[in-house]
Order: sequence, then structure tokens, then C-alpha cells
Amino acid sequence: MKEKISKTNAARMLDKAKIAYRLIPYQVDEEDLSATHVAASLGQDIEQVFKTLVLHGDKTGHLVCVVPGNQEIDLKKAAKVSGNKRCEMIAVKELFPLTGYIRGGCSPLGMKKKFPTYIHITLEDFEKIYVSAGLRGLQIEIAPKDLVSASNAILADLTA
Repeated sequence: MKEKISKTNAARMLDKAKIAYRLIPYQVDEEDLSATHVAASLGQDIEQVFKTLVLHGDKTGHLVCVVPGNQEIDLKKAAKVSGNKRCEMIAVKELFPLTGYIRGGCSPLGMKKKFPTYIHITLEDFEKIYVSAGLRGLQIEIAPKDLVSASNAILADLTA
């Protein structure tokens, strides 16, 4: 018998938009919430497993950046593309009240509020990519164009 996977806000949002996706559970390691661990658990290339980061810009306020799991965000590039002079990562303690998601389970879809979203341009290199479904231990497999459409994102070079 297959284990029932509960729908997250992100999955419900995709259902409502009639966007195809697949929910993929994986074994969580509370000691290692890295994208590298997620990619290994899924048996996927780390370049296809994207992490969701929430930043605060000095002019525009909060924004979401989605970057490949093996790369680091370049805060200067994120600031420039989002119309800010400076951007910084928000504190982990701000994540849940702001988005409804916890560290290691933050999805770019279905947050409490819509924020400007920027996705690294390399997502176009793949047929399918993986982002958090909004829970630790659950990823969404989705076509890049569908993620861009669902999140109303802008593609940009965001990494160092």
C-alpha cells in the first residue's frame, strides 16, 4: 500500500492553476537540511534541485530567490535585479511568520503572501526541476516553465 502524501499549499496552488507536477517524498536528515542531501536522496543532479531563499531589500522589502542547490546567492546581483541597493537574507526566525514555511521546507509557491520572485536562469537547462513542496521531506518535480508561470517569476543570474 502506498503511503498517502498530504497536499501542501504549494501543491494546492498548482492544482488550482491546473499545472502538472509530481510530489516526491524523501528521507529527512534533521542534521543535514542541505540541497546536496535532498539531491542525493532523490537520486537527482544537484543542479536540478533548487533552494528557495527569502531576502529583504532596502527599497522593495521582501523577495524570494530560487537558486540551484550547489550554488550560493550573490546578494549584489539579487539587489540589482530586484531594484534594491542592498539585499540580505532574512533571519531564520522570521521565515515562518513571513512565509508559513520552515527552514528546509520553504517553497517558492503558496507562501502566506506573494513576494517578487526571481529564479536563476539555469532552470531553463532542464526538462524537470525540483523545489520544496513546503514541507521537509517533500519535493515538487515540475517543468521549469510551469514553475516560472506559477510563481510569476523573473529569470535572472543570481549566483556568485
